[in-house]
Amino acid sequence: MTAQATYEFKAEIKQLLDILVHSLYTEREIFLRELVSNASDALDKLRIVTATSESADADNGAESATQDEAPLEIRIEADKDAKTLTISDNGIGMTEAELVENIGTIAHSGSSSFLKALKESGNSSADGIIGRFGVGFYSVYMVAQSVSITTRSYRADAQPVEWISDGQGAYTIRELTGDDAAAATRGTKIVISLKDDYVAEFTEQDDLRQVIRKHSNFIGFPILVGGERANTVPALWREPKFQITKEQYKEFYSFLTYDHDEPLDTLHLSVDAPVQFNALCFIPKKSKDFMGFDREDWGLDLYVRRVLIQRQNKDLIPQHLMFVRGVVDTEDLPLNISRETLQDNLLIRKINTTLAKQVLSHLAKMAEDKDAYAEFWREHSRVFKAGYMDFANREAFAGLLRFNSSSCETAEELVSFDEYISRAKLDQKKIYFAFGPSREALRLNPHLEIFRKKGVEVLYLFEPIDEFVMDALRKHKDFDLTPAEVAKPEDLASLPDVDTDSPEAAETAPEQPALDALFERFKTILGDGVTEVRASARLTGSPCCLVNPDGQTTSSMDKIMRHMSHDTSVPKKVMELNPKHEIIRNLASLNQADPADPFVEQAARQLFESALLLEGYLTDPHALVGRVQDLLAKSSGWYTKAK
Repeated sequence: MTAQATYEFKAEIKQLLDILVHSLYTEREIFLRELVSNASDALDKLRIVTATSESADADNGAESATQDEAPLEIRIEADKDAKTLTISDNGIGMTEAELVENIGTIAHSGSSSFLKALKESGNSSADGIIGRFGVGFYSVYMVAQSVSITTRSYRADAQPVEWISDGQGAYTIRELTGDDAAAATRGTKIVISLKDDYVAEFTEQDDLRQVIRKHSNFIGFPILVGGERANTVPALWREPKFQITKEQYKEFYSFLTYDHDEPLDTLHLSVDAPVQFNALCFIPKKSKDFMGFDREDWGLDLYVRRVLIQRQNKDLIPQHLMFVRGVVDTEDLPLNISRETLQDNLLIRKINTTLAKQVLSHLAKMAEDKDAYAEFWREHSRVFKAGYMDFANREAFAGLLRFNSSSCETAEELVSFDEYISRAKLDQKKIYFAFGPSREALRLNPHLEIFRKKGVEVLYLFEPIDEFVMDALRKHKDFDLTPAEVAKPEDLASLPDVDTDSPEAAETAPEQPALDALFERFKTILGDGVTEVRASARLTGSPCCLVNPDGQTTSSMDKIMRHMSHDTSVPKKVMELNPKHEIIRNLASLNQADPADPFVEQAARQLFESALLLEGYLTDPHALVGRVQDLLAKSSGWYTKAK
């Protein structure tokens, strides 16, 4: 007969197990991850012990470790008829004392210690208790009626031991002898008698392989399900970079993302400080951010010692780098009892900070190849620009921004801040930019005429987020980021003209009294529609433009803010007239000859509404269209008579 002892759980244990089984785990299949992880730990310990004779000899006089030639592996077998699931390993095994310590810890240490830790965690569902009590094993009772563990330590004189419990009121431990002892090999075998509701789910080999591939695919030892290896993809992030081929990276990327294209770029990291982790990240060729869809489909897969803890963890990387796909694996990350909620957010934040710097540094190297970076920018810039609030990496972020500009020949050409600065005029200390829906629209923007006249480059902004980027950055190196719309003409006055071909260049403005009278007439006609009418020093080819009275807010930003506050009113602006433009000169003459000439009023309203249209504020174009048609009718008659 064999020696046998039965231990009763204390009164509170049933309640505690109920918490473990029903409150901590969101997926029933997690129990298999826990048992496979424990088996992997046992194999790792054996490998370490057998690799160093000092470890074996120093372990309380233990004899040298068993050196059989069987490969280290984890086996999973299912028997639907018997309603059992068996997980076994040929790892380090356990003695009776170790079995009590590692598996029966709750009963061994007493419920008071567990409850104390539970209370100290401040969480009724036991978040914050790191697996100090070995309770990950007890997740098996989510699906088990009863569990038996047969284990034999690697020590030469160790006797095999069996542990049996239904997880309710007691557990039994017995030392095996005779034939039972002879049949027990080194390692641990766990036989789960499944509850009826879970027999179908956890006895199908294909389903079991799926669970292994989902949670334990990168365990370093073979996991055999029904004799067939389930974890076939290696944990490349653990391998030296120089040993990995481009094809292996592509295969891993496809496995991770289901994307059959090659990644645009690969980032393989091994970081020791300030927190130790390995990471393998990819930049896809195509963005998933299509019209805002799949905005939540991002994050890096978090592993601890090759075991999946959380898919798409969004705390590992900033949101503006959400296009990065990959995995992060760390050795020493504290976890809570269920491994599904991270306990120490400080370490996660350190990984986030370090990884963000590494990705930005990698993008800076990519940017040395303009074509490769242009491909990245076309796909991922909309997401990346959201990093304007990343003040810790402000300089690196700014260096990676790209824009089209007035110096570009095509809409596809890109310019960096540094390239802009390299072409800046002598003593120029501002980087000018303008927002518009297209290059053509910006070419017709009257506010940019003075910049063309002076040969000053202007960055083109086509997306609303660009305004927020510029507003948040304010400066790049020694240069202020300045909207062209609010730039003061006097800041450019000292620069020589490079465009002397405009028709107004040789014209002279009307006498000041005539101009003053015209400005007053315009203000009377337009009333509260404008705050002021004045001469413009910024226009060279257009008759007029509108300027914000505060001289700071751009029209595009003003429209964004009004849209956010549901304000549909038209803002009051300053109207600037170009005294040298033929229309303004003619109107000044007409107004001087007849201050009540109706054509002046018609022209004033037409110019004002045309300016509103260019600014994007004209909500009702009917009057403008009618006026245009009337002017065309009159001018066509004059033109016919002249011909």
